[in-house]
Amino acid sequence: MADPKFWDNKDRAAGRAQELSLLKREVENWDDITGGLGSLEELLLLAGEDEAMQKEIASRVGEIEKDIATLETELFFSGKYDKGSAVLSVYAGAGGRDAEDWAALLFRMYHRFAERRGWKMVVVHEHWGEGSGPAGWGLKNATMIIEGSYAYGYLKKEGGVHRLVRISPFSSQQLRHTSFALVDIMPEFVAPEEVEIRPEDLNIDFFRSSGPGGQNVNKRETGVRITHVPTGIQVASQAERSQERNRELAMKILRSKIYQFENERQEKERQGIRQEKVAIEWGSQIRSYVMHPYQMVKDHRTEHETSQIDKVLDGDLDEFVEAEIKM
Repeated sequence: MADPKFWDNKDRAAGRAQELSLLKREVENWDDITGGLGSLEELLLLAGEDEAMQKEIASRVGEIEKDIATLETELFFSGKYDKGSAVLSVYAGAGGRDAEDWAALLFRMYHRFAERRGWKMVVVHEHWGEGSGPAGWGLKNATMIIEGSYAYGYLKKEGGVHRLVRISPFSSQQLRHTSFALVDIMPEFVAPEEVEIRPEDLNIDFFRSSGPGGQNVNKRETGVRITHVPTGIQVASQAERSQERNRELAMKILRSKIYQFENERQEKERQGIRQEKVAIEWGSQIRSYVMHPYQMVKDHRTEHETSQIDKVLDGDLDEFVEAEIKM
């Protein structure tokens, strides 16, 4: 990084800077554990029969075990981009207004999960549904960047269709309704040399950034939407104030989406499976969230389940995420 030419390629330099940050974090974590063990040894020598000190020792042991468990979990992250940040998108599926509301609830759930872990979130794009209801504004789709160590590693298996069963807040007859939403997870940074994007393969549109209800929060067309014609992949960014910055951000997300698309295609070919677009509807869900007639969240891949649905929707996903990683 001391090389004067280091920052000539900003994307590659950013990746290297992130790699350095992760290595420093790993060293600091081990230093914390060894330091904790040293202070624990001193306490053990002094404790004797003192109950207060014995409780302090038990607390310290619990903290060290938790830190070691975290490092143990991170040993499972062997993917090229597992240690880096993530891009998370949510798309409303079958279910109309209920599905849009469900997409908004999911988006909030992952936002809270990221907050709990101390990660930084940047909402890149939000496409709001029409009107509002008792449960809040609905989302047709939304994307955020989650910046933090191992964010992609922890979240990558959250991608898939999520199913909600509840009494619809939009039904005057109080009918039970099933809604679906798709969660898409990608690495935030993909090296430019890994994905070739030709300018002639892109359609670029500009739009005004807006909030709920269509009220313009920006009078200029700073929002950028890019479509990659060969794959049909479309991305948008309205987080930045300038058109140029939104274009750069959208291109970075597009590169990640194409990288993910190609990886999935190659994996399907290796398995001899035809690649098809995932239907955001019944039969394709990876996890179900049931609010009525009983309360349960169940992951259909790991069989992990809990009745604490309110806690899960508030971002308490650790048990589900760790079960997926270790499966």
